[in-house]
Amino acid sequence: MTVRTRFAPSPTGFLHIGGARTALFSWAFAKKHGGDFILRIEDTDVARSTPEAVQAILDGMQWLGLDYDEGPFYQMQRMDRYKQVIQTMLDAGSAYYCYSSKDELDALREYQMANKLKPRYDGKWRPETGKLLPTPPQDILPAIRFKNPQEGVVAWNDLVKGRIEIANSELDDLIVARADGTPTYNFCVVVDDSDMGITQVIRGDDHVNNTPRQINMLKALAEIDATIKVPQYAHLSMILGSDGQKLSKRHGAVSVMQYDDDGYLPEAVINYLARLGWSHGDEEVFSKQQFAQWFDLDHITPSAAQFNTEKLNWLNAHYIKQADLEYLVADITKRLNQLNVDVSERVSLSAAINLYKERANTLNELAASIAYFYQRPIMDPVAEEKHLTTDIKLIIAALAEALRNVDWQTEAIHHEIESAVTMNGLKFPKVAMPLRVILTGIAQSPSIDQVMALLGKNEVLARIELALK
Repeated sequence: MTVRTRFAPSPTGFLHIGGARTALFSWAFAKKHGGDFILRIEDTDVARSTPEAVQAILDGMQWLGLDYDEGPFYQMQRMDRYKQVIQTMLDAGSAYYCYSSKDELDALREYQMANKLKPRYDGKWRPETGKLLPTPPQDILPAIRFKNPQEGVVAWNDLVKGRIEIANSELDDLIVARADGTPTYNFCVVVDDSDMGITQVIRGDDHVNNTPRQINMLKALAEIDATIKVPQYAHLSMILGSDGQKLSKRHGAVSVMQYDDDGYLPEAVINYLARLGWSHGDEEVFSKQQFAQWFDLDHITPSAAQFNTEKLNWLNAHYIKQADLEYLVADITKRLNQLNVDVSERVSLSAAINLYKERANTLNELAASIAYFYQRPIMDPVAEEKHLTTDIKLIIAALAEALRNVDWQTEAIHHEIESAVTMNGLKFPKVAMPLRVILTGIAQSPSIDQVMALLGKNEVLARIELALK
């Protein structure tokens, strides 16, 4: 049997980290077994689903490189199919019309709550052998309910959590179509999974309560069509923030595309997501392709994973160091333009990137770090006061005169700085720090002689002259 997995987000918001991890694990399982990965957009919540959210999901999948073999399929385009299956169930007796009004159901719920009973449908319109049903009212359009088994248990071997067993007496007769004819979420999922031949459902553990209902409906459909099989289920535990609380925006629960905006590489995000609740020995850094080769469900922890921004930053820094220079040049040009910095040919952008890429956690940091090569920085006032004393200014002025006549190479620049240091009985940082403040705006940078060589003689001398005025 060909392995077929699916990612089935609802387009009511952006693709967030939890959804992206589910998509990644589903993609990897299919790739590991030479199967198919399907994208399905569950857009039946018409009031909350938006075209913008659909596009955000598609953009996020593309940015992460999670290519799907089939889809995207949209539930709203499958309404005729759902109605066809509902009629089949009605004909087979596994679904029935329910004429209970909203007021009746509300009153029933209030009574049950007041008497500390579990809120549930009372089965008034459920057909049973020998049971006389009320006369259907003329003024009420019926909903359609699934006739859930009332005895025994529904159980499955969850591929992450182990065996889960729920008594059928705990489950309600679920509405599969509302009075206006629109099918409900759990029913649409069942039809889609059976029609698409899904063999493994990998999803968040917020769906555990839906699974027994879906299994029972699938079994009912299998009695009508023997080719229908119940898939295996794997429920992934939630992702918590580093403080152990539910993941929120302050922890990183933002759109996947926000990570692009914030300067993360998709390779780093994929690598990080792969390690959220799954492990392969002591391996920390690996490609998406390696992950697909190694991935299995046995090594997913059933306990909650914790999101750690520092770990993500560490991985991102690694991938920046390894990134193709041509890619970095194109990306950093875009980010500098967003900072209103025009990249000129006066300074080689690839050389500037090479000078700083070992120091950056994100592409935004990298872009901000090298912006001073293309626009004169504003000096940090604290650093200026600390490092540009009257005595040091005199030394820098003399150094500037000496630099006018040197061959503008790193070695020659370094020699002149060393000479100024020795002549004034100072340590190297006493001259290098003020130069950094003047040329870059702050007191930290790569080797100052390399910075000066890249900036160019005229620009270095002009910035020193401006600072000394």
